[in-house]
Amino acid sequence: MLTLGIDPGTAIVGYGLVREHNDGTLQAVEYGVIRTPAKTPMPERLNTIYTSLTEIVEQHQPDRAAVEELFFSRNVTTAITVSQARGVILLALERSSTHISEYKPNFIKQSITGYGGADKKQMQEMVRILLNLEKIPRPDDAADALAIAITDINMSNSTGYDLV
Repeated sequence: MLTLGIDPGTAIVGYGLVREHNDGTLQAVEYGVIRTPAKTPMPERLNTIYTSLTEIVEQHQPDRAAVEELFFSRNVTTAITVSQARGVILLALERSSTHISEYKPNFIKQSITGYGGADKKQMQEMVRILLNLEKIPRPDDAADALAIAITDINMSNSTGYDLV
């Protein structure tokens, strides 16, 4: 099973593809970020996110995708712009007929480290260990996206059946 994890944003969208093999081992297939320049008008940034994500999905044909839900306690402006990006991400996935799951940040931390209040370094190190990588994936947004994909695989396995 191939799962695409997505860490939404407007300047940077992290993505990570993780394959679960029949023996239960996990493999990072590809990871990276979609970047949009800061001074670019929002409609153009959203189009870049949509077209780039569509290309990733067409190239890799993931079985499923998982997107991090938003959590903002202070900056409403940031929440609104990231929500716009998240909307085009969900649209791109829906139009490709990819099964979509959504997870809260603390749930992802709990799934990866066993502690919902884990810090970024703990998360990144666990992603490195779980995917048997030599180094922590960079940038941080890509490591977060891999964690989201791993969480979705864990949830799929914990139900005892494929959620697709």
